[in-house]
Parts: sequence; structure tokens; C-alpha cells
Amino acid sequence: MKNSRRTFLTRAAVAVLAASSLLLAGCSNATSGQSASTSDKAVVTVNNVEPAAGLIPSNTDDLAGWKVVTQLYEGLVTFDASGKLVYADATSITPNADASKYTIKLRSGLVFSDGEKITASTYAKSWSFAANAANGQLGAAIFSTIKGYDALQDEHGDKNAQLSGLKVINDTTLEVTLAAPDSSFPYKVGDVAFLPLPNSAYKDIDAFGEHPVGNGPYKLASWSHDKEINLVPNPTYTGPRTAKNGGVTYELYTSLDAAYSDLLAGNLDVLDSIPSSALKTYKQEQLQTVSKAGPGFKSFTIPQSMAHFSGKEGKLRRAAIAHAVDREAIIKKVLYGTATRATDFTAPTIAGYSKILAGASVLDYDASQAKKLWKQADDINQWKGTFRLAYSTDSGNKPWIDAICNSITNALGIDAQPLIFSTSKELSTAIHNRTVGAAFIQGLQSDYPHPEGYLVQAYDSASADGKGLNNGDYKSAAFDALIDQAARQTTLDGAIGYYHKAEELLFEDLPVIPLWYTNVTAAAGKQVGSLSFNYMGLPDYYRLTVKS
Repeated sequence: MKNSRRTFLTRAAVAVLAASSLLLAGCSNATSGQSASTSDKAVVTVNNVEPAAGLIPSNTDDLAGWKVVTQLYEGLVTFDASGKLVYADATSITPNADASKYTIKLRSGLVFSDGEKITASTYAKSWSFAANAANGQLGAAIFSTIKGYDALQDEHGDKNAQLSGLKVINDTTLEVTLAAPDSSFPYKVGDVAFLPLPNSAYKDIDAFGEHPVGNGPYKLASWSHDKEINLVPNPTYTGPRTAKNGGVTYELYTSLDAAYSDLLAGNLDVLDSIPSSALKTYKQEQLQTVSKAGPGFKSFTIPQSMAHFSGKEGKLRRAAIAHAVDREAIIKKVLYGTATRATDFTAPTIAGYSKILAGASVLDYDASQAKKLWKQADDINQWKGTFRLAYSTDSGNKPWIDAICNSITNALGIDAQPLIFSTSKELSTAIHNRTVGAAFIQGLQSDYPHPEGYLVQAYDSASADGKGLNNGDYKSAAFDALIDQAARQTTLDGAIGYYHKAEELLFEDLPVIPLWYTNVTAAAGKQVGSLSFNYMGLPDYYRLTVKS
């Protein structure tokens, strides 16, 4: 995203929004493992913002929600700090000869925290609910590769209709038939949307999102909206992420600066993102600090529906704006070197990442070329108005948003201004409702360490119109065809060539303007032990301990 997961992205971004090794080793002032002086009953406090929606896996596309949902639920697989696949609820996921059908074997004895058994039927029902357009789940598009998805895309259809490609063989065996071969599938099931739901969820899904019952390392103890979310260890959990602390409390802030102040004052244990205002000095404080390459892809989306940004005129203006942003100057002067200029649409920690794609030169700062392209667009249709770039005040992004707008103004001679939303939730809602009325900042970190998690989720036509993370509603038959070719390959190496061609097409169309890859910049108090970061660039919450 999910925000950076999929809006974080950002899921997928949010997103995010990638897979990377983010262990603290090699970072300044880091310590790892202080079990001799820590208490396994101590609760760890970490930062977050108010989630954009209820805590429902298939409807989570913001990073704030992702942080919590992934602790309340466990899926078939998870990933270690280096992005390696680790079986969780599954014991195996086996493809047939052309990766068009998979047999999934589950561990026996799996249960939700309320004691309900988890079986192959649980997963089949959860995935069908998520994929069914009648249920309005934001993560629906990721199920599009499963046979029967298209038949469930009637928003007024039967909410209980099931994916025809799912066949329950017995309690511990699920057979999945895909609409087309997809070698990324064992990784894709690591996406948050594939997490299982108990039967109690379907009675009133909105109410369930306020009081979820999951199968992860933690249970929800309480959620005081806009204040804090309290998690406690789940005693029925038997997976690979057993909690080593007495719980996790997410303190919900409206600004990163406030969270950073609490960290310095000893009122917060872990801060997963340093505000722009402190990037220059945070390593000098009496903290454990982190600065390491991360999985985050940062960009801003120019919606296809925006005036002056469609057709040939739109292509020219998008390219002009791409050339008008002085990324390297902003990274150096505003971000203090905590990011790397983008050269593709994934991240440096993902297989297939490239610095030499055709068309990537559009990201080179070139005011002269920007002016030339803008004039060519004016010859088609004269520009009027202000170019606005939306962001939320609780993101802590104001300094570099201002810098981007100033760079565009200086290069093109037009008025470029920020459009400010009070909260990430407010901005996320406007984006999803297609009422934002401006370009908007978006980050992406895939829930699973595979290039497909960046490219399909954010740009495929199936992910547009509120069905995924394609929040600019970009639609290209040529791009979709290349992604389909990549999916038919039975190896990652075979798929990468098609992914690169798809990215080169994105450089022509520029549905988003790539900016940079964000480093993981985080900090924790000296009292925190076992500090490590997962493949998403977030703390391994279950590992965290606090000195007693």
C-alpha cells in the first residue's frame, strides 16, 4: 500500500504497498535480543494512525489497517525477513505441470481464537467472499486469476456465490484451478486478502470488522477509535510467529512529529517511520536507529479522468511533469539521503528490479525538455488552472510535497500547489470514492515478495474501478496482455522479461509519476529488545520485547 501499502500502499498497498530483508544488523546503535533483561509479559507500544476501515483482511488496502490485520490473522504462508516463503497454515502448495492448478495441504488442528476449526472449506468460503463483487471488498481483484472470478463480478449478484475454481477435497486439502497458469500463486496467497475469516464474519461483516476474530499471533482486546488499538497474545495460535511479548498497543497519531516526540519522551517504544522534520538529527538521539534499503515505491498518481491528462495531450503533460521533478535534489536536501531515485516501478529489493529499462530517462530532471513537452500539450489544448497534489497532514510528508510542487512550478512556469487532507483516512476515502479531484501521493509495498505484487495490483485493468490498487483507473490492453504472458511462465526468471516490457509501457503512459524508493527509517527506545524488521519494512511485532 497501503499511506504506503497499497495507498500502501498504500496494500499491496495499501498498500502499500514489496519484500526485503530489514534486520537491524548494520544499522547504527542497533541491538538485537535482550531476552535476559526483558519481560515476556510486557506490552510493547508502537505507532500507527487510525485504520481506514474495519479490520477485515479482504477490505484492507491501507498500511494502518495492514499493520493490525496481519497480527490478528495468519494465512497459508508468511515470509521471513529476506522474503523467503515460509509455510504457516499450509504444509505444501504444489502446482501441476504448467502451474494452472495447485493442491494446497493444510496443517491439522488449526482454529480461530474463538475455537472454530479452520479447514479447506474455511479458505474456500473466505476467498469466494472476498472475490465476489456483491460483497464490495477492496482486495477482490487479486482473486482474478482463480477460475470463476469473472462469474462473480455482478455487484447485485448472490453474495454467497462461490469461486468455481476452488474444490474442497477434504478438511486439509484444497484444490485451486486457475483461469491461466500463474507461477506467482504460492507467493500471492501471502497477500492480506487471502487471510481466512470465521463463519461469524458473514452475519454482519461491518460489525465483525469492529470486533474481529482471527487466527494470528494476537487477538483484539480493544479499539478506541483515533486513540489506540490493544492486542493481546492469542493462546490458540500454533504458527511460526508466536508472540514473545505481553501484547502490542498501537498508539494512533495524527502526525508523525507527535509520535516522534513521544518516542523521545519515553512514551512510545517503537516508531516505524521517522518524520521528515527529524531525518537530519534522529541518529544523534539516544535511540536505537534504523536506516536501511526498503521495499517502498513512492509515486504520485494522476487519475485518468483529470482534465488535460488523457489522450495525447495527457501523455505529453505526464512526461513533462515527470521531467519537472528534481528527485535527486529533493532526496538530498529534504529527505537527507533516506531514499533512492526511482528507475522502475518495483523496488531494489525485488527480483527483476532494473536500472536500465527503456523509457526510464523520462524520470531525469530536465526543465528544458519539460517546458518543450508542456508547450506541445498546450498546442493541443491550452492549460488552465492549478496542478494540485493531494496528501494528508498525518503522513509527515509536507516538506517533500512542497518541494515537488515548487520543482514543478519552477520548471514549467505553472501554479502547482499541495491539496491538504486532514488525515490519511480522509484522503484514502476520497481516493476510493474518486472524489479527490487532484493528483495524489501513493506508495506501494506488495504483501508478497514478487514483482507481480507491484505491477498487477497497481496497473492491471482488473484492479481499476475500486477493485484493487489501480486508483488512477489506468486501463491498457497492451499492458494487461504482457502481464498475462508473465503469469503463464512457470519460473520467475521466465516472467521477468515480460514484466520489464510491461514496465516500459508504463514509462510511455505514466499512470503514476515514479519518485523514489523509500528507505526504512525507524527508531526505538533503548528499552526495546529483539528489534528486527520484516520483509515489508515494518517491525516484527511478535519478536519485540521490552525491558522490565
